[in-house]
Amino acid sequence: MSEEVNEILKDAEHRMKSAINALEEELSGVRTGRASPALVEKLMVEYYGTPTPLYQMASISVPEALLITIKPFDKGSLKDIEKAILNSDLRITPGNDGTIIRLPLPPLTTDRRKELVKIVNHRLEDARVAVRNVRRSAIDDVREYEKEKLISEDDSHGGQESIQKLTDKYIAQIDATGKRKEEEIMAV
Repeated sequence: MSEEVNEILKDAEHRMKSAINALEEELSGVRTGRASPALVEKLMVEYYGTPTPLYQMASISVPEALLITIKPFDKGSLKDIEKAILNSDLRITPGNDGTIIRLPLPPLTTDRRKELVKIVNHRLEDARVAVRNVRRSAIDDVREYEKEKLISEDDSHGGQESIQKLTDKYIAQIDATGKRKEEEIMAV
């Protein structure tokens, strides 16, 4: 295969990996049956007029399976953090003792689990679309190179097949990631 096609393949693989990484990061914030700092660390808190991720403002720990504790570095930010949690889609009421915020996570109901699975499936579909968009873009590049006579017809055909194989590989990874996350959510 020509060097041009290899460059297109490398770029496509890099962009597909990025889509998978973004998906995994998004899914880490979807609640399963256990507490996890990932549920709140990316939560944006209005801190002195600037939206700031919670992990930059406090230490977050999980002392029990269904409890998250948040200890702000600046005690003056307790109210701001509490407000951000209440305004988020977490549906958790924080407890504040003046130095630490406790987030007791209620056990997930069957309906809530099904709702979370729908959210996960929506994010999986977004990732699949992103990977397919990378495929389309890469195939367009290969066809353009062939049209400009920079690569042969054989290289073009081989490149398009390689791009499809790469796409299939990353779609399978997305499906496996989704299956794992769904099992985590549905585990009682």
